[in-house]
Amino acid sequence: MTVPRVPGARSRHGRVSLALSFFVQGAVFALLVTRIPAIQDRYGISDALLPAFLAAVPVLAGVGSVGTEQLVKRVRPSRVLRCAQPVVCLALLAVGAVGSMAQVAVALAVFGLSVGALDASMNMLGVSLQRAYGRSIMLGFHAAYSLGGIVGASLAWAGAHWKLSLALLYGPVVAVLVPLALIVGRWFVDRDRQDAAGGQEGAAAAVAPLAMRLLLPLCLVMAFAYIGDSTVSNWSAKYLQDVLGSSEQLATVPYNVYMVTTLLGRAVGDLGVRRFGAVAVVRTGTVVAAGGFAVVAAAPGAWAGMAGFTLLGLGLCVIVPQTFAAAGRYAFERHGPGASDMAVARLNIFNYVGFLIGSPLVGALGDAWSYRGAMLVPMVLVLVTLVYARSFGAPEARYGDGYERPRTADVG
Repeated sequence: MTVPRVPGARSRHGRVSLALSFFVQGAVFALLVTRIPAIQDRYGISDALLPAFLAAVPVLAGVGSVGTEQLVKRVRPSRVLRCAQPVVCLALLAVGAVGSMAQVAVALAVFGLSVGALDASMNMLGVSLQRAYGRSIMLGFHAAYSLGGIVGASLAWAGAHWKLSLALLYGPVVAVLVPLALIVGRWFVDRDRQDAAGGQEGAAAAVAPLAMRLLLPLCLVMAFAYIGDSTVSNWSAKYLQDVLGSSEQLATVPYNVYMVTTLLGRAVGDLGVRRFGAVAVVRTGTVVAAGGFAVVAAAPGAWAGMAGFTLLGLGLCVIVPQTFAAAGRYAFERHGPGASDMAVARLNIFNYVGFLIGSPLVGALGDAWSYRGAMLVPMVLVLVTLVYARSFGAPEARYGDGYERPRTADVG
């Protein structure tokens, strides 16, 4: 019989503070990506050079994630996150305030490296807190990220509408977010490290080497999910306007709708995992996402296309958080908490792999073939998740609910 876990005050505070950290990151990232045209204009970055700038950020983020895997062997993930998040915010401000192309290249490099460390450490803490709670809470953290993205994109729209300079847009936002990040960082909780090391600062249990080949199914799922996500973020407006004949104003709507449905899906997703299990939720999300791509590819007009992007948001939103959770569970079950952090850091790299591949892939196929046909490629890749869906529930065969048995009634 399963003994329910009752989270203590420290774990509850850690959950709220981590959700706020996800929110901050969602807002900062949206403020960057939605103002890329303004950044290009400010620094005179040519169309030929822009892809190199954009590719450098995820590449360096992958380097940052790899470095974090090594760093957390000596330093708690909470310390990494506490240091990285203010750096990410300040790097955003630098992107909007520096005076030359070389300086903005440095600012984007700092942004990329620190965001890789931030993404990895945030998800490490989320996975360990979920394990402490003994039930699915990971989707809630990513819902906070989606909410931050909506807020950030709305602020970017307001900045563009009022013709604010990047420095004037980013300055007040960073002035709020940096203190918020520093304050909430005081309540981060390294649940696994406390359990393994008796609360000693920086201590981490020695772990056996983690075989990458055993994580490969989840790595592929992560990459394919982000290929789908980057397809929406980079091509939804162009697709609606150029292929489905919408107005320029209407073409801006699908990404906002996608973000809202992503938020809604993640807000209720944890309840679905608790009720039906991670495998069922991931399978359902995969089918819904694939259906969304099919609707987009076959849409006779703009409104049908927007319905397809809506389905995409509802389907894709559950896959990434559950992939992090599954990798952390798998590694923890076999090698302990240190291995869980390693697995999350390695898996996080494939976030950036998918982001790097997705947009060029769809663009190349669209130019060589057709954009309708190009939408079928991420559909097929997302469907591969069905092949690996059992990887999301491997521990369930042992325990029935996918989580380790609690040692005490209180995890605080």
